[in-house]
Formats: sequence, C-alpha cells, structure tokens
Amino acid sequence: MKSYKTQRKLSLTFRYLLLVILALLWIFPVIWMILTSFAKNNNTGFVQSLFPQNWTLENYIGIFNNSQYPYAHWLLNTFILAVICAVANTFITTIMSYALSRLRFKFRKPFLQFALIIGMFPGIMGMIAMYSILKSINMLNIWGMALVYVGGSGLGFYVFKGFLDTIPRSIDEAATIDGATRWQTFIHITLPLSRPMIVYTSLMAFIGPWLDFMFSSYILGGGDPKIRTVAYGLQNMMTNSKGSSATNLYQFIAGSVLIAVPITILFIVMQKFYVNGITAGADKG
Repeated sequence: MKSYKTQRKLSLTFRYLLLVILALLWIFPVIWMILTSFAKNNNTGFVQSLFPQNWTLENYIGIFNNSQYPYAHWLLNTFILAVICAVANTFITTIMSYALSRLRFKFRKPFLQFALIIGMFPGIMGMIAMYSILKSINMLNIWGMALVYVGGSGLGFYVFKGFLDTIPRSIDEAATIDGATRWQTFIHITLPLSRPMIVYTSLMAFIGPWLDFMFSSYILGGGDPKIRTVAYGLQNMMTNSKGSSATNLYQFIAGSVLIAVPITILFIVMQKFYVNGITAGADKG
C-alpha cells in the first residue's frame, strides 16, 4: 500500500513538473515581449536583457506618432474587418448549421459531402483567383477582404452542425406539439442551447482576420500604407525600415503587445457567456 502511494506521489510530481516546464516555455516569450515593450531604445537593434534597465512608454507613444507607419489606421482597419467578419460569419454559420442539422431536403447529403471535399483544399490555392476577381471589381481593400472572409464562412458549419446534432430532436418535437413554429423553436430553444458554440464561432471569426497576414499581404501589398491591416503593417514596418531598425524593433514589439489586448478582453468578456451557455444547455437538455 505504501509503495502504491509513493509511486502515485512520484507520478503526480512528475506530471506537475512537466506542466510547469511547459507553461514556462509557453509564457516566457509573452513575458519577454511585454517587458521589452517598456524598455528604452538602446539604439543597437538588439534586446540585451530580459528586464529593462530604463523603463519608458516611448515605444507605445512612438508607434502611434510614426508618420511613416500609421499604426492607428492599421488597428482601425483590422478592427472593422474583424467585427464585420465576426457578425456575418456567425450569422451565416448558425443558420446554415441549423438548416443542415434539423431540416431534411433533397441533395442534403451530396451537399455535405461536396462541402467536406471542398474544405480539404487549403484556401491559399484560390488566392490568385481571388486577387484577380477583386482587382477586376476594384476592391483590393479591406472591404474586398471582408467579402472573401464572409463568402467562405458557409463552409465552416461542420463543427456547429455537429454540436446541434447532439441536441435531442425530441425538444423540437415537444415545442411543435405545444404550438411553436420552427422559427420560434430556433429562436427560443436552439439558440439558447447553442450559446457556447455561437461564442466559439464568433471568437474564431474575429481572431481569423485580426491575426491574418498571408491574405492581407497579398491583397493589400503595394497600396497605400493607411489601408493595411495590423499584421501586414507590422511585418512591413520591420522589413522595409530605412536606417531606423532599432527604433522600429521596439515599436514593433509594443505594437505586437497591443494586438493581444482586444483578443484578451474579448475572450474574458465572452468567457462568461460561454460557461453560462454550457450550464444552461445541461439544465435544459
């Protein structure tokens, strides 16, 4: 008995130690970036220590006052794009998932199979075609990017549909017997039970455009610096610096820290609805 307890303690100790090491490895770059963003520029182009010798807010002030790289415009562009995509993608994904989960119609199964096959191809394969189409209609801007993001949201229904499939159909049948229409069933029963999935879909739809670099660099490359997104703008800031690489490095780090702030706030605010939605779904199910 004593040997079993000893082995169990050693096993738990090893697991916790491994988790602590992994957590430190994950959080170290985050801590390094936050601390460095408050460090005074040493004009070397390199960060010489983890803890700044001289603390300052110059990096945050400087990135907003940088006339060559309009960071404020990048943030605003990316925020508008992310909000549009979050709202539109969540709406489209929700109604498509409900229709494919609850309704039975002709060509439903072939459509699911076709959507699954199309979803296996990486989106980057169609980037040249999307660029050509957007250029032909003069939409090489954030509105064109929003059009592409929203247009592709219809294929992101599989996870949401799988969640709806776990909700018993007997609940819908009981509501129908009580005189509820399909729309009332969707609004008053399906949506409250699907709150965790709605929150997840909204978060993913917001984070995608917010952190995207590849597509934005392809669509917005070579245009006015003010129309860029924050990821592409920061990358351009580091690769096209002219004689001010040291200053750009510290401002780049400060800008990278600021990118995480909206996502963190959004997750903290919506986490409450996510947890409450799971609890409500368990009670009603």
